[in-house]
Amino acid sequence: MITMLAYVGAAIAEIAGCFAFWAWLRLGKSALWLAPGMASLALFAYLLTLVDSDAAGRTYAAYGGVYIVASILWLWIVEGQRPDRWDVTGASICMVGAVVILLAPRS
Repeated sequence: MITMLAYVGAAIAEIAGCFAFWAWLRLGKSALWLAPGMASLALFAYLLTLVDSDAAGRTYAAYGGVYIVASILWLWIVEGQRPDRWDVTGASICMVGAVVILLAPRS
C-alpha cells in the first residue's frame, strides 16, 4: 500500500512540478510558478525513495507506467482534453509493464 501511495504521490508531484515550468515557459505565467514547481519536483524525488525495492532503476522503471497513467488523467482533468482510445491503450500497456517489473518474482 505504501508503494502505491508513494507512486501516486510522486506522479502528482512530478506532473505538477513540470507543469509549473510549462506554465511559465509556454503559457506566459509568472516566474513565481517556478518556486512551487521546484518544491514539487523535490517532493517527487523524495517520494520515490519510499518505495520498497532493492534497486533504484527498477523503482523508476515501474514508476514510469504510473506516471503515464497520471499524465493521461492530468490531460483529462486539468487540461480538459478527453483521452482518446490510443491514449488509453498506450497507458494500459505501460501499466501492465509496470506491474510485471514491480511484482515479478526475483531470484
